Amino acid sequence: MSTSQKSTEYIAVAALDRYEELRAGNEATTTIVVEWLPGGADYRIEDDAPPVGEGSVVLPTIIPVDASGELVHEGDFVGQYAWCLDEADRQLREVGLSLDAAVTTFDYSTPETRDVYRRTHRERKNRLGGAGTFPGAGGILMSRLHRPGQLVALDVTASRLPLKNINPGWTRYETLTYMPGVLAGDTLYMSGFGALDMETQEALYPDDSVAQAEYTYAAVQEVVEAAGFSADQVAHALELICPGGDAAAIAAVRERLFPNAKGSVAGCAVLLRPEFLFEVFPLAVRP
Repeated sequence: MSTSQKSTEYIAVAALDRYEELRAGNEATTTIVVEWLPGGADYRIEDDAPPVGEGSVVLPTIIPVDASGELVHEGDFVGQYAWCLDEADRQLREVGLSLDAAVTTFDYSTPETRDVYRRTHRERKNRLGGAGTFPGAGGILMSRLHRPGQLVALDVTASRLPLKNINPGWTRYETLTYMPGVLAGDTLYMSGFGALDMETQEALYPDDSVAQAEYTYAAVQEVVEAAGFSADQVAHALELICPGGDAAAIAAVRERLFPNAKGSVAGCAVLLRPEFLFEVFPLAVRP
């Protein structure tokens, strides 16, 4: 696992059968299966994206495969999800931490899991937030994942530093197992954001990529300011774009509002809220 630099690799669904060939010996910490990459690429690797803050521990992407290489809980999304959380906790305990130190949990699943996704709430509640701080989180749906029969993949980052939840005052998070942001030292780790009204839970501006981007990034700015950061300290934004989303228009909004943020862009199959055209996972670093 990484504590200094993070490499993230992206592999397109259509190229999964060629993964070993395409990676050509690359050793990435995080492996994200995506629907498409800019320019029609099959594979991309990025170093230090997002950047790794002081005290961070980035676990390798966790998939529900046991030590013998067998898929666990076949056909059971919640069972696979719980297994991945427990495996993350096991790995963190090897380095003197636990899931209590998690700052983000980003999960990738498939469209068939959407109807049962809410059942992960209990599994998360039973395992996260034990020290009083829930992590940031996000959920993305891809048509396929790393292995046949796999229903979830989990990326977990933790920190050895004291954690502080950041919430601009949105009451919806009072019953959730994740928070808008987690501050650890000089790094602000944030949840995934889409164009959601934080009070009414209504998805906004269907079919309008620019309006969704403006609203979504305004919400990100609220979290950034609540943590005492500025817009120019947003260092990275992973944008997952749905079919129908305008990646270039969304990127233009990000570049205008957060000019120092390195953008990583990829396609997803759909999001948990089908009205969303994209979801973003941002991160900010204070020098």
